[in-house]
Amino acid sequence: MSIYKMGSSKRIALVAHDNKKTELIEWAVYNKAVLSMHRLFATGTTGKLLEKALGIPITKFMSGPLGGDQQIGARIAERKIDVLIFFWDPMEAQPHDPDIKALLRLGVVWNIPFACDRSTADFLLTSPLMHQDYEVIQPDYSLYLKRPPR
Repeated sequence: MSIYKMGSSKRIALVAHDNKKTELIEWAVYNKAVLSMHRLFATGTTGKLLEKALGIPITKFMSGPLGGDQQIGARIAERKIDVLIFFWDPMEAQPHDPDIKALLRLGVVWNIPFACDRSTADFLLTSPLMHQDYEVIQPDYSLYLKRPPR
């Protein structure tokens, strides 16, 4: 087990499937004051829409199906993303479903807070822990890394 320290200003990734983009934008506009205290990242189209609606800079990655989900996942593994807000559509299959599953898996692997719906995002964003330093307990993967090749 190791400890990773998140600063009081979090690096938040915002992602939404096509049918959830409007909901994420509405949520982000409602929470603009809080979100503006943090650094925001997003996949392609979602990032452009959020930047226009919020009027604050957002670091944009590729579109999700073109690799944006994987870019965010890599930054989670590198401890360069602290929080994931991913409004995903459970009612429609996506061509990049394996990438989505991998992204959510990395959120658990690296023990970062993430929300997949508006209610959870509300609870997460209003937590006092969002606005202070926080020590994340990282699982110890040393035995996994030292295992013999199969």
